[in-house]
Amino acid sequence: MNRIVKAHYPVSALPEDLRQGFDPDADVTVIVEESDRPENILSIEELFAARRPPFRSAEEIDRQIRQERDGWND
Repeated sequence: MNRIVKAHYPVSALPEDLRQGFDPDADVTVIVEESDRPENILSIEELFAARRPPFRSAEEIDRQIRQERDGWND
C-alpha cells in the first residue's frame, strides 16, 4: 500500500475543500494513502448469473399465490 506523509504542510497550500475548518496560517500533517479495494468486485450481471436455481416463472408464482389465497376460505 502506498502512503505519503507530509508534516508541517501549510494549510494555505491545501486545496480549497481541505482548508475548511483550519486556520489559514497553520501547518498540518497530511497523510495520503491508497484505499483498500475489495478483490472480488462483481458487476450486477455477474451477481445475477451467480444466482442458484430453482427459478420460477411468473405463472408458477401466480399459481402458488392463488392456491394459498384459495386456502384462506377453508
